[in-house]
Amino acid sequence: MSLEKDLHKRSNSKCELCSNTENLIVYEVAPQKNGGLEESLLVCAVCNDQMNNPDAMEANHWRCLNDSMWSEHTPVQVVAWRMLSRLRGLGWPQDLLDMMYLEEDVLEWARSTGEGAPSEDQIIHRDSNGVIIEAGDSVVLIKDLPVKGSSMVAKRGTAVRRVSLDHENAEYIEGKVDGQQIVILTKYVKKL
Repeated sequence: MSLEKDLHKRSNSKCELCSNTENLIVYEVAPQKNGGLEESLLVCAVCNDQMNNPDAMEANHWRCLNDSMWSEHTPVQVVAWRMLSRLRGLGWPQDLLDMMYLEEDVLEWARSTGEGAPSEDQIIHRDSNGVIIEAGDSVVLIKDLPVKGSSMVAKRGTAVRRVSLDHENAEYIEGKVDGQQIVILTKYVKKL
């Protein structure tokens, strides 16, 4: 069977990113090691044009990634991650990236083209030791912190799991302590 036929069978003759059924073509995900089904996907002409020409990107078209990022097929996951990374400055793509989980080797493949690499204007969250904190990481408090608007004190040594990042301020992260969602200053945490 040819690659194109295999991809049509796998995708039910739909774009694996936006589910369009017209003008479908084979898209080989760079960099290729062995080629074939495990490194290709079926995309429509609209997705293909926008992937290859960032100036022509229509952000709303890529809201389809909300569904396709959950694909069981690795090349679809890689392309979804790359496109969300390209659009992360809009807010909603960053939220989807924060939910997305890729195995280490798949994430390495997704990053291999430089997509998603930090730019000069990107906000980077660092803990008290300068270690980069990413969404979903776990941190531990290094100081007792009174919680504003509450009588609660978040105790030193408390682990905060699956933190989320403030996309406008590098000093703020959010997480749950004793069941309450709070904002925490990064200078008072250490990444686990």
